[in-house]
Amino acid sequence: MNSLDRRRFLAGSAALGIARAARAASPMGAARGPVQANWPSLVDNYRYPDWFRDAKLGLWAHWGPQSVPEQGDWYGRFMYMQGHPMYEHHLKTYGHPSVSGMKDIQHLWSAAKWDPDALMQRYVKAGAKYFVALACHHDNLDCYDSRYQPWNSLRVGPKRDVVGTWEKVARRAGLKFGVSNHAAHAWHWYQPAYGYDPVGAKKGVRYDAYTLRKEDGRGTWWEGLDPHDLYTGRHAVLPDGIDSIAATEAWHDKHDGRWVETPPPGDPAYVTKWLLRQTDLIDKYKPDLVYFDDYELPFGPVGLEAAADYYNRSIAWHGKIDVVLTGKQLKPNQRFGILQDVERGYTDHLWDEPWQTDTCIGDWFYNVARLNDRSYKTAEDVMQRLADVVSKNGNLLLSIPQPGDGAIDAEEEKILDGMAGWIATNGAAIFGSRPWRRYGEGPTQLAVGMQNEGSAKPFTAQDIRFTTNAGALYALFLAPPKGRATIRSLATGREGVVERVTLLGGGTVPHRRDATGLHLDMPPGAGVFVPVVRIDGRGLV
Repeated sequence: MNSLDRRRFLAGSAALGIARAARAASPMGAARGPVQANWPSLVDNYRYPDWFRDAKLGLWAHWGPQSVPEQGDWYGRFMYMQGHPMYEHHLKTYGHPSVSGMKDIQHLWSAAKWDPDALMQRYVKAGAKYFVALACHHDNLDCYDSRYQPWNSLRVGPKRDVVGTWEKVARRAGLKFGVSNHAAHAWHWYQPAYGYDPVGAKKGVRYDAYTLRKEDGRGTWWEGLDPHDLYTGRHAVLPDGIDSIAATEAWHDKHDGRWVETPPPGDPAYVTKWLLRQTDLIDKYKPDLVYFDDYELPFGPVGLEAAADYYNRSIAWHGKIDVVLTGKQLKPNQRFGILQDVERGYTDHLWDEPWQTDTCIGDWFYNVARLNDRSYKTAEDVMQRLADVVSKNGNLLLSIPQPGDGAIDAEEEKILDGMAGWIATNGAAIFGSRPWRRYGEGPTQLAVGMQNEGSAKPFTAQDIRFTTNAGALYALFLAPPKGRATIRSLATGREGVVERVTLLGGGTVPHRRDATGLHLDMPPGAGVFVPVVRIDGRGLV
């Protein structure tokens, strides 16, 4: 047990000393228990679960009504911004947003071709050890049987408990199950829905969020629903009189922003409702992982209450904290109370504590352009990413975007099949593994931080990543070497004794060792993407 594990074990043991305390509900619906709503308590009580450290790869259904237009991310915001391509698509396809708004896109979410069992079988073959379902995005529709949000998938769109269905299918397949909650940002994200066209034939005509009331739904499909509950209220409404698209964009950038972590001003009810929705989600589906799309935790002390609630519920379910809660841009001490998630990003070093990166093979919400121009990440891209992340003590959460009808396209099926083939041969280097003394070697330098995937240069055959498992050392070549390969980290005198080298899916690899490295004569069959060799010997691990 290393020092990090020992700290976690001692902290977990302290929590278990009072784990049998009676569980009760607070007035906000949060569970009471040994974990308190503050960072010191989270840090003192938390230990990263072994199941997560072993899992390494999760697949994510980042799927909801914004998949319907097949235009990519943030449709529910950009469709209300004249001049944006999504506004133009919406106008041409669905009508003017003063009449046909995001509520109507949610109504069109059919899930008519959704086969969750078949998809889960594919995900398991592709290597998924945990599965995450989107529970509520910035568009504020709860994709589950929500007690506190009337705009939910049982009343709108597919008329099904999407999260509940995913949960049953994932657990039946033997996977851990998670949910993602993005709704803390809905209040500022939706403010353009209260705006208007600054130019053109409908200049000054307010969009549907501004004009509609609950009584306007009589005789319509949304009868009984209040648009205010969906669009969140007028927190930063575009003033009258702006008469240019550029000025409108500048106003939104300044006043409602593109990413705000604070609560809506003067609206504590919004924050209360968010917490009630969150605790309801946890209570109903008992997820093993919760992904918050927030820097640190949502709404400061309220997010801390949500975290304490989740950990205390886990103690009631499992007798210990056996769950994962993620946040972004954490301070160093906070990374021991929840798990750091790095969205679409890399790191340049081996982390002491577990972490996760999340990315997608395309856009977060389905974009048909990715299929048409063949711009998805390939199976090789995904396996390179997995090898890099795992070597640095991380997990990869990968989204496979689904259209509104729920059926993935043929190119996505091809990618998953490629992943499955690689996993069948090389999974021993990934699942249940732990980092080696160094993460790897090679010339390609990766930037640190979120949203930096586009800056990465192609990997070379000299870019190698290391993992250990069951006493063996594994070397994963991020690009296939041609003929001879050299592992410089295993030069004579640096690490133990090399006794045998084996290509996974192949045979014994001839090798020799000198002061410049371990030299391997790779067979022709090593030309597949991200080949892996197992290195056995004394003192290597």
